[in-house]
Amino acid sequence: MFTQLEQFVTMAQQGGPKRVAVAAAANALVLRSIKQAQTQGLIEPLLVGRADDIREAAAGAGLDFDDDQIVPTETTAESASRAVALVREGAADILMKGHLHTDTFLHAVLQAEVGLRTDRLLSHVFVMEIPMYHKLLLITDAAINIFPDMVQKAAIIQNAVDMLVQLGVEQPKVAALSAVETINPKIPSTVDAACLHKMSERGQIRGALVDGPMAFDNAISAEAAREKGMVSPVAGDVDIVLVPDLDAGNILYKNLEYLANARIAGIVMGARAPIVLTSRSDPPQARVHSLALANLICTYGDACFA
Repeated sequence: MFTQLEQFVTMAQQGGPKRVAVAAAANALVLRSIKQAQTQGLIEPLLVGRADDIREAAAGAGLDFDDDQIVPTETTAESASRAVALVREGAADILMKGHLHTDTFLHAVLQAEVGLRTDRLLSHVFVMEIPMYHKLLLITDAAINIFPDMVQKAAIIQNAVDMLVQLGVEQPKVAALSAVETINPKIPSTVDAACLHKMSERGQIRGALVDGPMAFDNAISAEAAREKGMVSPVAGDVDIVLVPDLDAGNILYKNLEYLANARIAGIVMGARAPIVLTSRSDPPQARVHSLALANLICTYGDACFA
């Protein structure tokens, strides 16, 4: 039975709803997710996009939104920029991607003068609830950074660690993944992983226990690690897996979702506010869980204007 992500919903309800600016909201699936999250007391929406299209999509889905919840714009790019501006101005606490291309959405987020950039690297964190694993598993980065170098990988880890610490997990355990457990210069991810392990030991990655290189089986299975002679406090009890690149991360999370019946949530960290960046194929419940997670980051973290 799935319970862990539902706990996010319960916790978020206790902190009260947060204001969410939804870029390009004129889509039935997006609006159903928003209405579900609103009904559960997680959010108060600001629906950005062509007003007539939003009303038409809502009516087609049997939904109703107040006029003051709609922020009219003419183009998709304008909707992204306006949603970002609402967050910058303090009118919204959370930014959410609606029905538009990720490139258009992130272009507005990353604008130097009017976006939501900070001095931190933006990275995405998937939170996976997997029936066969004993706790939540975080995967990063499977959505934004394509081929991160070692310095960027350290920043990606730090974003995920900070998120878990804000949610009450002390010293998260991180596995820097590769195909093997030994350092091989011909496999760059093994070298990066070993350096990240040493950076963690020396405090360059704060608040976490990082080990690597580590294959995925060793990260999630203490038995597999014992069979291979690996001794590590991370093995079999990992909280966060750092993937070598976006391809590996995308394949991993989709395998877990579609073949292992995992449920997911995910947000972008490192910006001036939490960003819900969902796939067009994500079901409403994944979007609701992502909004609950963003709500909690606002309540317990420092990544929110409210």
